[in-house]
Amino acid sequence: MEAIKVDHMKYLDDMEATNSDIMDKVLKLVNEYNHENYTEIDVKKALAKDTLSIEDYAAILSPAAMPLLETMARKSMEETKKHFGNSVCLFTPLYIANYCENHCVYCGFNCMNKIHRGMLSLEEIEAELKEIALTGLQEILLLTGESRHMSGVQYIGDAVKLASKYFSTVGIEIYPLNSDEYAFLHECGADFVSVYQETYNTDKYEQVHLRGPKRIFPYRFNAQERAILGGMRGVSFGALLGLDDFRKDAFAAGLHAYFIQQKYPHAEVSFSTPRLRPYINNADNNPNDVHEKQLLQVMLAYRLFMPFAGITISTRERAGFRDNVIGLAATKISAGVKVGVGGHSEEEKGDEQFEISDPRSVNEVHEMILTKGLQPVYTDYIRV
Repeated sequence: MEAIKVDHMKYLDDMEATNSDIMDKVLKLVNEYNHENYTEIDVKKALAKDTLSIEDYAAILSPAAMPLLETMARKSMEETKKHFGNSVCLFTPLYIANYCENHCVYCGFNCMNKIHRGMLSLEEIEAELKEIALTGLQEILLLTGESRHMSGVQYIGDAVKLASKYFSTVGIEIYPLNSDEYAFLHECGADFVSVYQETYNTDKYEQVHLRGPKRIFPYRFNAQERAILGGMRGVSFGALLGLDDFRKDAFAAGLHAYFIQQKYPHAEVSFSTPRLRPYINNADNNPNDVHEKQLLQVMLAYRLFMPFAGITISTRERAGFRDNVIGLAATKISAGVKVGVGGHSEEEKGDEQFEISDPRSVNEVHEMILTKGLQPVYTDYIRV
C-alpha cells in the first residue's frame, strides 16, 4: 500500500506540467456550486435566454430543472438541429490492449482485477481494422488500458498509422501523455483525444485511484490542453457519472470544456456521458442515483450550455435510450461495438472493460437513424 503515500495533486518527475489556470478556475467554481440552491424560477430564466452563462448552466443542472426536462429537450433539439442539422455520426471503438498499471476501484481493467489480459499484434490490429472497414465506418477510436510498459507510445503510434490507412478519422482513448507525445501521435494520423476525469472531486479522486500514474489528478486534468498543444484538432471531456455527485461532476466537465474552448477556439470540443457499469468480478458497480432521466438532463444541459459541442452516446446505455437522444442532444453514436481486446475478425484476446447494453450492428444502428428522420454520417472530415 506504499502507493497511497503518493500525493495525488503533485506531478511525478516525467509528467509535463502545464502552465494553465483552468484547473484552479474549475475547482473553485465547483467547490462553490450547491445545486440545491436553485429554484424553478432560476431554471425558467435560464431557458428563456439564447446564450447561457455559467450561472444559468448551474441552474439547469440542478434538481429544480427536473420538472422542466421537456422544455429543455425542445430547446436542445432546436440547438442541435441549428448547429448539426439532421446528421448523426457513426463510429466504433477498437480495444487493442487491456494491460493497466492503475488500481482504480470502479474499472474492470484495473491492475488488481484478475481478468484475461491481451494485446493485439500489429498484424492483428490490421486484420481488425480491415474487418471494421467492411461495415462502411470511416471513424475509429483506438483504446488501450493505461500501461506505458505494455502498450507504449510507439506501439500506439504504429496502430494509428495502420488505422489511418482505412479510416478518415482516428481518435485515441489511452493514458494521458506529454504534449510532444501527442504531437508524435498526431503526426502518425490521430485526430482527436478522449480523456475522462472520472470525478472532479479531488478527495473522491484520491479515494478511488489507489495506485498508478492515474492517481495524479492535475496531470490527467490538463491532458486535453497538452493534446491541443500537440496539434490535435479535437478533444473530448466527461465524468464517470455515479462515481460521485453526478451534478457537480457534470458541472465541472462542462466548465472544463468551456474554458478550454475559450482559450483554444480552433479546437473541436465534445462530451461523452458514461455512467458506471458492472464489470467482471464486480457486478454491483452501478451508477446509484443516475437514472436515465438524470442522464438525459446532463446531456441536455451540455447542449444548451455549449451548442457547438459534439455529444457522444455509448453502448453503455440501452438501445431505446440511445435511439431517443440522437437528434435531441447526441450527435455521435457507436455501433458494432466490442469492448474486449479485438473480437471483430477473430475471437477476443482479452476480457472486456465493462458490460455493454446495446449490441446492435452498424447496419442496425444505421437503419434506426433513418427511421428517426435523421442522416447517418460516416465521414465528416477529409484530410487534404
